[in-house]
Amino acid sequence: MPNSGEEWQVARRRKGAGRKGKIPHTARHEPGHADAVDTDRTKQRITETMAELRCADFWLEWRDRLTAVAKADSPEVGGDPAAGADPGPEGGDRAREAPSGTQECVCYGLGSFSSCVTARYQLAMLLLILESLQIPMERCSVYDPVFSSGEMEVLRQLGLTVLTENEEGKRAVSRPTLFYLMHCGKALYNNLLWKNWSRDALPLLTIIGNSFAGIQDRMIQRELQRDYSYIAHAVCVCEEWPLRCPSRLLDIFNDTALITFKPCGLCKLPQSTWGEAPEPQYQHCSDLEIIQRGLQR
Repeated sequence: MPNSGEEWQVARRRKGAGRKGKIPHTARHEPGHADAVDTDRTKQRITETMAELRCADFWLEWRDRLTAVAKADSPEVGGDPAAGADPGPEGGDRAREAPSGTQECVCYGLGSFSSCVTARYQLAMLLLILESLQIPMERCSVYDPVFSSGEMEVLRQLGLTVLTENEEGKRAVSRPTLFYLMHCGKALYNNLLWKNWSRDALPLLTIIGNSFAGIQDRMIQRELQRDYSYIAHAVCVCEEWPLRCPSRLLDIFNDTALITFKPCGLCKLPQSTWGEAPEPQYQHCSDLEIIQRGLQR
């Protein structure tokens, strides 16, 4: 935001605006903007925002929900009775894994957090989630084509891994991975689902981002099935929990959900669904809501 004093307030919504969701960050910033970043001051603001959120009742609700879902998904639940024992000198790596079994995190579309208050709050929330789930900072990869060199340096100093390639969400996973996709474009979610479209890979995904049910409600069904077919299939079989927030933070965390895939739920889809999965093309989408590799500056 241009206000150097960082004072801000949520604008009043127009009638019906609450159902539209936020404009993706990538639609509001130019790729690789060169604004100067005060690294120390930016990190201080992030720390202050984390402290604010840590005391908020809604964060405690988020944390409890995340922890409960993570434990339910953990292969150790009801498994090896020695799972909680001291891993010993050879088990150091296992000791540093998240208790849930979630081993990695990927964050796309965060936005310009040095100048945008919304992006800064979402980054602070990401850091709280990593801390709560005990996912090591270096195992969280972040990418947004709008990051400046100064912002990338801040992220590295925080311990995060900054990706240099625009994956467009097309990342295949082979281990339990949390995707933090706040207010990202529909194509990014669709690409992620396509890249992991199998009964083995989908249960490895945990998504914190836009509600799939909300996306379905806001779209004409035939257009959802035509342009975002993987979301259209996923909304029928995923498990989704809304992550609520106070009204003063609606512009930051509105329409957010925790989304997982249970193997038993995937069996609801017909066998033909799991055949050859064509890569999405988006030929009918005039506003794709994401920055594609070929269009980056």
